[in-house]
Amino acid sequence: KIVYLTLDDGPSDNTQAVLDILDKYNAKATFFVTGEMPEYKDMIKAAYDKGHTIGMHTYSHDYAKVYASVDAYFQDLDQIGQMVQEEIGYVPCFIRFPGGSSNTVSRNYMEGIMSVLVPKVLELGYQYYDWNVSSGDGGTATTEEIIAQSETDKYHQVMLLFHDAATKETTIEALPTVLEYYKNLGYSFKAIDRESLVVHHQVNN
Repeated sequence: KIVYLTLDDGPSDNTQAVLDILDKYNAKATFFVTGEMPEYKDMIKAAYDKGHTIGMHTYSHDYAKVYASVDAYFQDLDQIGQMVQEEIGYVPCFIRFPGGSSNTVSRNYMEGIMSVLVPKVLELGYQYYDWNVSSGDGGTATTEEIIAQSETDKYHQVMLLFHDAATKETTIEALPTVLEYYKNLGYSFKAIDRESLVVHHQVNN
């Protein structure tokens, strides 16, 4: 029984707190990083050095920019790739689309773009990851709501969506309780690697 804890939208001033909690539980996680707060980019290496996996979530995470065209998406992905390479020495193959591969927000900017991007990233050697459990912390959620939405015994392998962006104090508050819950059910916490469960949503644009 495995939990793949994934954290999107960092690094930020909350990333260190997340790393400290993960240390306490001897848990490994995956950080899908952006360049939204470049002043915290050294946290990418800090997470990597602790044995966590680094994935890419685009540089800007600006839907209007990222999903303006196929070229625009790859330009943004290359930009975060360069930043990560400066920190850890290589460009990761693991990615997460802003909004997930099932997002419909991209339709506002380019009709059908996800149907092009999804096979294209795989063809280029990337692997994209969606999730099968969402903590709900992407929007405004209380600590209690995040805990309730994160905890399930439905799956042997849980791909759990969290965020470590700057505004996510409730995520930091909820995380120890969620880790405790899964630990008590006998789950281990692993970072994504080439052998991991791959969760793909249905493409809706």
